[in-house]
Amino acid sequence: MTNIIIAGAVGLILSMLGTPLAIRLFSRRGIGQQVREEGVQAHLGKRGTPTMGGTVFVLAALLAYGASHLATLTPITVSGMLVLFLMTGLGAVGFLDDFIKIYKQRSLGLRSGAKALGQLVVGAVFAVLVVRQPNVYGITPAETRVSFLRDIGPSIGIVGFTIWVLIMIVGFSNAVNLTDGLDGLASGATGTVLAAYVLIGNWQLRNNCIDQLGPNCYWVRDPLDLAVVAAAVLGALIGFLWWNAPPARIFMGDTGSLALGGVLAGLAIATRTQLLLIILAGLCVIITLSVIIQVGFFKMTRRRVFRMAPLQHHFELKGWAETTIVVRFWLIAMLCAALGLGLFYVEWMPRP
Repeated sequence: MTNIIIAGAVGLILSMLGTPLAIRLFSRRGIGQQVREEGVQAHLGKRGTPTMGGTVFVLAALLAYGASHLATLTPITVSGMLVLFLMTGLGAVGFLDDFIKIYKQRSLGLRSGAKALGQLVVGAVFAVLVVRQPNVYGITPAETRVSFLRDIGPSIGIVGFTIWVLIMIVGFSNAVNLTDGLDGLASGATGTVLAAYVLIGNWQLRNNCIDQLGPNCYWVRDPLDLAVVAAAVLGALIGFLWWNAPPARIFMGDTGSLALGGVLAGLAIATRTQLLLIILAGLCVIITLSVIIQVGFFKMTRRRVFRMAPLQHHFELKGWAETTIVVRFWLIAMLCAALGLGLFYVEWMPRP
């Protein structure tokens, strides 16, 4: 438990103090947000706001994770390092995308094919490594099975599992990216999911099959360290949100949104709660579905379901204030996380 507290606290402090330094540095170097002319007109005033703020909380989370292990003299784990690798690797893809936007002064960075290729390469490396590296008990960070509250069903094989993991990684990194459309929206929405994974990792530690074999115990390799990773990223994200809340003084950019999507997918895979993530991150899923529905319906009928997609921009065009949308969407994110946690704990409830 000490590791979790230290990781969260260090991440918070580093990000809280580091973000204003990044704001000044990025402002001096002209690293500002590019805005589409055909987008919401109210966003034109945000042009030039420092972006690539995701670099701050990614670095803060990495340092916080290391600090928690140094302070408690505990070894790092394969599970924790793999999730951090996924977060950092996808963050690097997002960083390249952001850099191209800034360098070429346009709202589009990497071509969609190049961006997807980067996500797939990082995801494939993670998928291969996560089913290897057994500990002394023969438990690997993940099994080649789909999971909900724990692994379910038969093995789908290394090829099937790799494809499934890639779908998760690309899907959720893009889902968080689509959610990152208003000041503080993605930060708050993903923060609730990370808080849920702190609780899930801690609960899995207390009911681990290695320590106490029982009917509902968990065969999760490193539950405590996964909670430490979630706490480190959560603390860093809260520190960043202080400066990213409406009106934002800095944006996370694709650097941050892809990294956050990666860490959520990684935590879900390593804690054996892959399908549960769809509920925990329900707001991101809903926003992604709004884009799929909009594009699909328009291609079939040449008409639109929403005034604009993603969903948050539909409400902007209806006249909702940005802060109203952000707070209400945060509430939806909290309800989704609460529902997911309720489902996670339901098998432990007393039965008549």
